Amino acid sequence: MLAATLSLAGSLGLSSCAGGAADEIDYAVDGALVTYNSNTVAGAASGGPQAFARVLTGFNLHGPDGQIVGDHDFGSISVVGRAPLVLDYQISDKAVYSDGKPVTCDDLVLAWASQSGRYPVFDAANRAGYSDIVGVDCTPGQKKARVSFAPERAFVDFGQLFAATSMMPSHVIADQLGLGDGGVTTALQQGDAETVDRIAKVWNNTWNLSPDLDLKKFPSSGPYKLESVTDDGAVVLVANDKWWGTKPITDKVTVWPRGADIQDRVNEGSFDVVDIAAGSSGLLNLPDDYVSTNTPSAGIEQLIFAPRGPLAAVPARRALAHCTPRDVIARNAEVPIANVRLNPATEDAFSAAESAVEGGQFVAANPGAARAALNNQPLTVRIGYQSPNARAAATVGAIAKACAPAGITVQDAGSETTGPLSLRNNEIDVLLASTGGAAGSGSTGSSAMDAYALHSGNGNNLSGYANPRVDGVIGALAVVSDPKEQARLLGEGAPMLWADMPTLPLYRQQRTVLTSNKMYAVSSNPTRWGAGWNMDRWRLDG
Repeated sequence: MLAATLSLAGSLGLSSCAGGAADEIDYAVDGALVTYNSNTVAGAASGGPQAFARVLTGFNLHGPDGQIVGDHDFGSISVVGRAPLVLDYQISDKAVYSDGKPVTCDDLVLAWASQSGRYPVFDAANRAGYSDIVGVDCTPGQKKARVSFAPERAFVDFGQLFAATSMMPSHVIADQLGLGDGGVTTALQQGDAETVDRIAKVWNNTWNLSPDLDLKKFPSSGPYKLESVTDDGAVVLVANDKWWGTKPITDKVTVWPRGADIQDRVNEGSFDVVDIAAGSSGLLNLPDDYVSTNTPSAGIEQLIFAPRGPLAAVPARRALAHCTPRDVIARNAEVPIANVRLNPATEDAFSAAESAVEGGQFVAANPGAARAALNNQPLTVRIGYQSPNARAAATVGAIAKACAPAGITVQDAGSETTGPLSLRNNEIDVLLASTGGAAGSGSTGSSAMDAYALHSGNGNNLSGYANPRVDGVIGALAVVSDPKEQARLLGEGAPMLWADMPTLPLYRQQRTVLTSNKMYAVSSNPTRWGAGWNMDRWRLDG
């Protein structure tokens, strides 16, 4: 649901401080920076949301607790009807991209069509909510749109839709394909298959990040705009002179993908903000002029099994789950075991509904049960993760040690390029990652959204899981707000998921935010947008 609007320049923004502000801030995140489009399977799992939350803005953003915060610089939402749900979106008259082109309802049509699942050619990560929309009424070039949901499909967390990083500039696609003003919207609304395929190809690929990119294809709708990508993969953001809201406090922010040199960079004082999974860089020794904060994320660290290869069959998945020492892994992370799959984003009373009796079989390593599941046949599996990651490496090591007595050989297949597409490309058999295959939190902050990672046909359903009954549970959870019905649905879905084992939850990923003690207004965030949610309010005393 929509939360009360917070002033980004208010209590959650700039703290009072003396002295002049530095011109530049260096910000390290724990995902790769591979694409400007954070809505693709790879993009949603990358560091893109952390980097671009204040570059590609929307009607809402995610605040420090993961809550939905209205961004009224961008526009406003009005509820016109509840049954069926009808929403009116009004884009600010001042809203303009950094290339001078206006932000229009065409961008909403593209966001909806690309993420609704109606056109599978789009490599979208998540169709949750968007798949419940039956139409976006938009006159091309206008600033308003009416969004209508299907009867009985009033998506409870509609504030997650058309939010920061979810809308890409449709005019870039129109220009690239020569479709003219309104051409993208017309093709998507009329279902022109040939043109839709061309649009999807551009949407999927044109915004890949590299040092030689064409900046004309990367306009910004936020306080910052993309200036360049360095040879080592860092993204350089600078103040957007076309931004119509409050100007960013710091002129330049360089966002660095996490590497092996975090400790060295912290020691040198060359990182001002670090936002990573706790333990992923080992035990960091903090200089006196840094502050560290650890908080839980909304993402679940888990094993995600490949749809093909040695773990395609349920018995093999269950065998690996039986010998995985979840108790040891969680203890090493200094957190409880997580059993949630359908209600992952928050710790609440519903979590108990997912701790089905079946889950109790998969706490401590049980090599005997693993051998029985495999009929005493040997098994070799490759577990991948984005490296360097000290905690993930230790987790794979613990699984390898515990599974060896069961005749299961576990190979560490971590690499710098491992991610969601590694499962799709059959490069690994298991991905050790958070929600959606992310190195970071990966979570939207909404369990209704995150649960779709187990819905058939969803882009970030990396295990290729398909169970019509589970689909029904996930679909119902997306439109139900009654606590008793939510608990009933979770209790219905959990045993099926423990039986089928598309994933194995381990623990709730913890986040570490390091800041120079001269930094102000930085706060952790449990969602995939991370600390970057209010980057334009950051200040570093010079």
